[in-house]
Amino acid sequence: MSKPNWKLIDSTLREGEQFSKASFRTEDKVEIARALDTFGVEYIEVTSPAASPQSQKDAATIVKLGLGARIISHSRCVLDDVKAAVDSGVSGLGLLFATSRILRESSHGKSIQQIIDAMGPPVDHALKAGLEVRFSAEDTFRSDTADLLEVYRAAERLGVHRVGLADTVGIATPRQVYVLAREVRRAVSCDIGFHGHNDTGCAIANAFEALQAGATHVDVSVLGIGERVGITPLGGLVARLFSLEPQALGERYRLGQLRELERLVARIVGVEIPFNNFVTGETAYSHKAGMHLKAMMANPGSYEIIPPEAFGLSRKLIIGSRLTGRAAIAYRAREMGITFGESELKEITRRIKELADAGELSEAQIDRVLRAWVTA
Repeated sequence: MSKPNWKLIDSTLREGEQFSKASFRTEDKVEIARALDTFGVEYIEVTSPAASPQSQKDAATIVKLGLGARIISHSRCVLDDVKAAVDSGVSGLGLLFATSRILRESSHGKSIQQIIDAMGPPVDHALKAGLEVRFSAEDTFRSDTADLLEVYRAAERLGVHRVGLADTVGIATPRQVYVLAREVRRAVSCDIGFHGHNDTGCAIANAFEALQAGATHVDVSVLGIGERVGITPLGGLVARLFSLEPQALGERYRLGQLRELERLVARIVGVEIPFNNFVTGETAYSHKAGMHLKAMMANPGSYEIIPPEAFGLSRKLIIGSRLTGRAAIAYRAREMGITFGESELKEITRRIKELADAGELSEAQIDRVLRAWVTA
């Protein structure tokens, strides 16, 4: 990836509020917003102020925190929703209209031309109020491409700052995202955003391909929480981007805050962080197989594409399993100030493997075996 000119829109306080287990109190939203700002996301998206009286109060409260991140909202493309957003004090607003045939028929019943006609007054009001405006075609990837381009061009003529590609049902493939984002990039000169759901497990890859194709903004949420199985996870996309642009990511975001940010959101919504979560999962930096351990002791980069130190984490070398090897046992012995010959090391390793067949050994148990061998 070339110069990283993209920005992250964290939607934990908007899309994340649609997560089945989420029920944010005002104090929860404030705590999450502060943590997101500390991490360094460029935008924090909050629930539409038109959703409820409390939603409007909460949006205004977060705006008044004076954070470095821009506070934006997301709403239907109707005038009353725009007015509620303006009254809350947010600095940006994402407007949406479903453009796929299935949603046009089951949701609002409007034709493409009627959508174009209807978007004018809300967009105009938001722009006159000084908001940064995005127009998004809901269910982008089940929409006709010609319809999409017609709508996006109309939105740009109205003056929106950004158009949005929304994989609302998580149906898109990475290739589809790249191809369509390129088409849209050729059709408009304004910024392009991507919002991807993870129903088929492609959200991270899809977000990355959108950036590769010219998108400038990507929606994420902490731990990927959102409607159904959620959207592109902040940590997962950061991991993908860090592997290609480590210096840029390290300069832009406080990566060492990621684990605490995820723990905060997990606690508030009452879920466990998956053991295999990107970067911060319990086993993310655990190494166990003998061949892996030997290589890791020589060069940690052998089996780690992202160094744990970059995120304030540490690795774990599991040497007390039946899969261990002589290199790992010798390494632990050297840490204890003990040296063994090759024949002895071979026998000690065989013994530890034998013991580990009954269950993984702790470091203390391995140390006892090594000390006992010396004094035997």
